[in-house]
Amino acid sequence: MKLMQAIGGAGHGGAENFFVHLATAFEQAGWDQQVACRSHPARDQQLKAAGIAFDPLKFGGALDLLTPFRLQKIANRYKPDIYLSWMSRAASMTPKGNFPKFARIGGYYNLKYFKKCDHLVGITPHLCEYLIQQGWPQNKVHYVPNFLDYHPQPPLSRAEYSTPEEVPLLLLLGRLHPIKGFDIAIRALKNIPEAYMWIAGEGPEEQKLKSLASELGLIGRVKFLGWRTDKEALLASADIIVFPSRQEGFGNVILESWASKTPIAAARAQGPSAI
Repeated sequence: MKLMQAIGGAGHGGAENFFVHLATAFEQAGWDQQVACRSHPARDQQLKAAGIAFDPLKFGGALDLLTPFRLQKIANRYKPDIYLSWMSRAASMTPKGNFPKFARIGGYYNLKYFKKCDHLVGITPHLCEYLIQQGWPQNKVHYVPNFLDYHPQPPLSRAEYSTPEEVPLLLLLGRLHPIKGFDIAIRALKNIPEAYMWIAGEGPEEQKLKSLASELGLIGRVKFLGWRTDKEALLASADIIVFPSRQEGFGNVILESWASKTPIAAARAQGPSAI
């Protein structure tokens, strides 16, 4: 079975994390696969460590004509049995060929970007219902949830992050994007004067979130840790995981908090509610 995968995410969020996780699982299961993705230092390193062949492509906007051309060239050369795209940008660039074209759906996307696909895979039953309601044929919608491979690690030293041992520690994990609602959590921290907050992730909202913490007088209690690869250690360090997304198709952080046996407070978005 030859599998070609494409993902156009620029950062390193939940979908990008699970993409690496699933590609690694396919590799360990002995699948022959070829991957196309945006270059990202952490992701590139993980794919290389797993022995996964990948082509770094730009996956730019509507004016990016080179990426679709190169995807088609890779497909012509590799001749996949299955093509799997992730999210709207990669799906919109799906190459032509005599192979089934799947897209893995982790959010409530506009389906105009998926017209080149034959089948859609929803990661929650609610997402599958949404796809059918939007007019996608029911027999071409498939429910396949995310899974977790969790390896417990000892907690980190709080002193290393200027956090007292005796205080409640709240942890947020994910892409720093408005839809993730990290600003909601920072504002809420103002009402919990004894708590500290660690935020692990990177994204376009980082400076705005730091400014908000400063404006609210919380800069000493909110620690921005940047992008991390020691998620299990972070989860073991926290007292409560906070998951404040305004919209969320699934929420891998929920599975990770359950695996770590750390309590989680989640907003009532679609994905968390479904889980």
